[in-house]
Amino acid sequence: MNFVQPIRDLDQIFEIKRYLKKQSERNYMLFVTGINSGLRISDILSLRVKDTKRKHFNITEMKTGKKKRLDMTPQLHREFKNYVEGKEDHEYLFRSREGINKPIGRRMAYKILREAGEYVGLDDIGTHTLRKTFGYHVYKLTGDVALLQKILNHTDPAFTLRYIGIDQDAMDNVMKNLKL
Repeated sequence: MNFVQPIRDLDQIFEIKRYLKKQSERNYMLFVTGINSGLRISDILSLRVKDTKRKHFNITEMKTGKKKRLDMTPQLHREFKNYVEGKEDHEYLFRSREGINKPIGRRMAYKILREAGEYVGLDDIGTHTLRKTFGYHVYKLTGDVALLQKILNHTDPAFTLRYIGIDQDAMDNVMKNLKL
């Protein structure tokens, strides 16, 4: 698996959203859910329609087994209202076209995101890009690494900064501006 980066450029996020919306509502919502929640792809793919009825997610993280309550952004909640209209509570949000009620797999999610990334000229994109993009933009908005660390369930602030690419940004900036 390649090392992936967050999507730092808001214009690229907008272009990916536009591309995916044309492709399919499911693929668009997969992307929007990831960048607006910070959930891991395994937790996103296990979401069902009933999980969108409240203004927050109540999940048990697949990776850690820990229970987590996470408020939805107002935009994400609105998007879900439209997306789940006419769907039954037990249905997976990101249903596969194969089988009766199965979610798409991690590989399919990866393929969807890779194609969208290639469309906007990004090659270091994968399923983890969604979580990293969320983290990067939360940090840029708040500057609060402790809060982000808690949201992402990390134990070390230095790891959190490295995870969202802030360390890389700082190193790139130094090299760009160094004039010895």
